[in-house]
Formats: sequence, structure tokens, C-alpha cells
Amino acid sequence: MKLTDTKSWSPINQRRWINFRSNKRGFWSCIIFLALFFATLGAEFISNDKPLLISFQGQFYAPIFQTYPETAFGGEFETETHFRDPYVQKLIASKGGWMIWPLIPFSYDTINYQLPVPAPAPPSSVNWLGTDDQGRDVLARMIYGFRISILFGLTLTFFSTIIGVTAGAVQGYFGGLTDLIAQRVIEIWGGMPVLYLLIIMASLVQPNFWWLLLLMLFFSWMSLVHLVRAEFLRARNLDYVRAAKALGASDLLIIFKHMLPNAMVASLTYLPFVLNHSITTLTALDFLGFGLPPGSPSLGELLNQGKNNLQAEWLGLSAFGILALMLTLLIFIGEAVRDAFDPRKTYGGNK
Repeated sequence: MKLTDTKSWSPINQRRWINFRSNKRGFWSCIIFLALFFATLGAEFISNDKPLLISFQGQFYAPIFQTYPETAFGGEFETETHFRDPYVQKLIASKGGWMIWPLIPFSYDTINYQLPVPAPAPPSSVNWLGTDDQGRDVLARMIYGFRISILFGLTLTFFSTIIGVTAGAVQGYFGGLTDLIAQRVIEIWGGMPVLYLLIIMASLVQPNFWWLLLLMLFFSWMSLVHLVRAEFLRARNLDYVRAAKALGASDLLIIFKHMLPNAMVASLTYLPFVLNHSITTLTALDFLGFGLPPGSPSLGELLNQGKNNLQAEWLGLSAFGILALMLTLLIFIGEAVRDAFDPRKTYGGNK
């Protein structure tokens, strides 16, 4: 079944799809965001300091997928070949070989040692958005930083949704003392200064992708609890739930098969905003120096470089531009998803 083949969908899903497409701003934002996301998933093929393909003495080499020693191309060292080295390039060209480079011949950690001016260097035909204060290409770091920000946000949103929806479902379904105790715990836990606690906890361990994910998961799961809890409190006394209990259905069956699908309708409309919050929190931690390890492609670190190098306006403007674009697209997508799941809207988005 194709995505656009809506004839095989249920009437309610057809209505949701039509309402989603009727929100032109959100629909085109979704297309642009998906195009950027899938493009950055293959960042190594767009921005890399290794050639995509090498032809040398009748053989083909793909440095992106495999590491080759310099001796494979007539060099002197057994170490990994640095293909940006003019000596290596002359060795390959002298034997009639050729190389196909990516569109941007820099990776996120590649230092351009041939800058005509001290780093940070302004935009040029070589470095399209200039370099940072360490001579690394800004555009390359933006591409890799965009990818890691989205993957981090999606992973955090996924696990936060599972924990938050489960906690809200248990509270709303059982109610009573269970709901009372859980609400007090959430109120205490949610009243803590999250950013300061994340900074303290990140300073105690060597931060990396998974450590940051775990630390932020301690607090981000609460964003959906109140919404799911309210849906379960409303639905627990409806006729279909009472009928399922009368027929002897277990609590788990009623929660996950009968009530959860209805509660998830409201939760899905909130997910793009949870993703937005996850990305901005990671950016804030990177900006303050408590995020990803030093040298990682980070949009927050690029913002910090812009703050420290006000004379290099391309650093701050580049980081601000990609963050503003990313978050704006997600907000517009969230609005379109909200319209799609709004039961008050009929075909075409009209109320």
C-alpha cells in the first residue's frame, strides 16, 4: 500500500490525511524537514575529507567504507591515508589515478591548514560558510550537527513517550491512592531546576550521547503524563470500558488495547513540541559546555563560538539560522498534526 493510496485507508485516517495536507504550511514544512533529515543521514557522502571513489592502477577503492594504508597508493607509511595531503594526491595522479570527492571536501573535524587568513576565516569558495576558530568548516559541522540533534531528539522523544504514556495511563486508569501518590511525586520531581541538575550531573561524568540521553530522560518523560492521565480519567467510566470489565478483560488488556489508542490521539499532536524541547535542551547544554564531548559536531558549541568570536559574524548567524529553520519547521509540523487529529475539523480543515 502506497502512502498516497488513501482509498485503502479507513475513513477517519483519510480525513486526517486530508486535513494534514490542507495545512499547506505544515505539509510543506514536513517535506522540507524530511528532505533535510534524510540528506543529513548520508552526511558522509555529502561532506567528508575522504574521496567517495578512487581509481588507482586499475583497481577501485572506497575510503568511506574501508580504511586504506598509505602504502596501498605507493606511499611510505602503514598508517591510514590522508587523502587531502598533496603528496598523496600526487602519488595517485602520477599513476593515472583519479578521485571523486564529496560536494564538501571536509568532515566535521577536518582542519583546513591552507587558510589564507587566521582562523576563524570568512566564507570563501573553499569554505562556503567560513571556518570556526579551529579552522574547521562551518557548513560541514552544521550538517553533522543537524543530524545528531535530530537523532538525539527523536531518540529522547521515543523513550520519553513510552515512559510518560505508561505512567499517565496507570495513574488515570487506577486513580485513587495510586493517582494521588504519583501526582505528588511528579509535582516534586517536576519542580526541580532541571537545567541546573543536568549541568551538575553532566559535570560528574564524562558526557557522551548516551549519558546525556539518560540524564535528560530522567526529567523529559513528564511532558506527556498529565495529558494521558486526563484522557484516561475521562475514558475510564465510558460504556466500552465498563463493558470490557464486565466481560472479564484484564486491566492490561483494557489499558493497552481499548483505552490507549484513544489517548494517543491527543499525545501524537504534542510529540513535535516534545522533539523541539529535546533539541533546544541539548543545544543549551552544548552552549554551556556540559553537552556532547569536545570536538563533536554540535550546534550549541557553534553558537558558543559565535559568542566568543563576535568579529566572525558568520559563526553566530550560521548556527542561529539552522536552529531557527529546524525549530520553525517542527512547530509548523506540530500545528498540522494538531489539525489532522482535531475531531472538530471536517474534510479540508474546515470546522
